[in-house]
Amino acid sequence: MQLHVIDTGFFKLDGGAMFGVVPKTLWQRTNPADENNLCTWAMRCLLIEDGDRLILIDNGIGDKQDARFLSHYYLHGEASLQKSLKAAGFAPEDVTDMFLTHLHFDHCGGGVRYKNGTTQPELTFPNATYWSNAAHWEWATKPNAREKASFLKENLLPMQESGYLQFIDPDKPSPFPQFEIFYANGHTDKMMVPLIPYKGRTLAYMADLLPSVGHIPLPFVMSYDTRPLLTLDEKAAFLAKAAEEQYVLMLEHDPEHECCTVTQTEKGVRLADTFKLAAL
Repeated sequence: MQLHVIDTGFFKLDGGAMFGVVPKTLWQRTNPADENNLCTWAMRCLLIEDGDRLILIDNGIGDKQDARFLSHYYLHGEASLQKSLKAAGFAPEDVTDMFLTHLHFDHCGGGVRYKNGTTQPELTFPNATYWSNAAHWEWATKPNAREKASFLKENLLPMQESGYLQFIDPDKPSPFPQFEIFYANGHTDKMMVPLIPYKGRTLAYMADLLPSVGHIPLPFVMSYDTRPLLTLDEKAAFLAKAAEEQYVLMLEHDPEHECCTVTQTEKGVRLADTFKLAAL
């Protein structure tokens, strides 16, 4: 098995929204904001190359949204989904499985594109099975008012209409022998966090359970989370295990750090080290 980091560029979100009740004087130490109180975030995906399977985990925001929508998020950087796949030696047609941790637009928007400048949707990965789970799909396609702006029908419905969408059943054997799945419900319902055995370690692709190293202290929880107290409990249990078993935590949104490890201290779980995935 070989793992490839697939960078899809950077975007900006309000720092207060990303850190909830934590004062700016604390969170700006790790994530400094610009004059509009916006912080830069990565959209870092993961490609698993294993035999005849090429599994992409998340795919960024994409580029099909109109200028008005994209103007809210200040997309920037040289990286893109297509460029990063090409740099890894692959094309979209090579991807066999498109695994979606959850269906917020910055995690799944790149999975559907428009044909040749039209508004006719097509799958970015024409030979891939797209994977979600039934509970989260129901949550996303019948959204609550809090999350409605994050679940965009143009990202979701083409997956279903294509016939390439399948659901993972938590009560049945996983279709992925390459990893186990941890289900988290604090950020959104049934978000899936892959736990990948790799080079003698467990690599956890953290999605929005831990967006960045700045979110390691337990109270640092996003305002976007639908059940913040549940996130506190989920994060506490997960990070305690990660510290004990020395998980490698791959960070989807950290603008600087690809991976980190954590350790137990007198103040709770804290950052131990940061490094690139290639350093493993």
